Amino acid sequence: MALELEATNPQLRRLVFYLRRAWRSHGARIWLDVAKRLAKPRRQRVAVNLSRLERCTSEGDVVVVPGKVLGAGLLRHSVTVAAFSFTKSARQKIAQAGGRCVDIKELVGLNPKGSGVKIVG
Repeated sequence: MALELEATNPQLRRLVFYLRRAWRSHGARIWLDVAKRLAKPRRQRVAVNLSRLERCTSEGDVVVVPGKVLGAGLLRHSVTVAAFSFTKSARQKIAQAGGRCVDIKELVGLNPKGSGVKIVG
């Protein structure tokens, strides 16, 4: 019988609970999808470099990363990136490109329906 593992990070557990509640109240399936991806074990969570964000986004996009944003690569256009965590260099490079780094919870507050939000990862 397989052992069912859950995240032990209290901040992550609260975020997953919040995303599931947002899905139920607003009917936006994107938040359920992000919650499922964040609930995975740490080794299965995504880590996205800025070079991937450069390839997958265009000017003014809103992106959610259900994991960590790393600072490898360059970002040449402004995007709004929401993620569970950022490295310092990723925050600096996104800000230099004219973009914004926000918390996933903050993005849900700004856009509860999740319209126009892309999942990268």
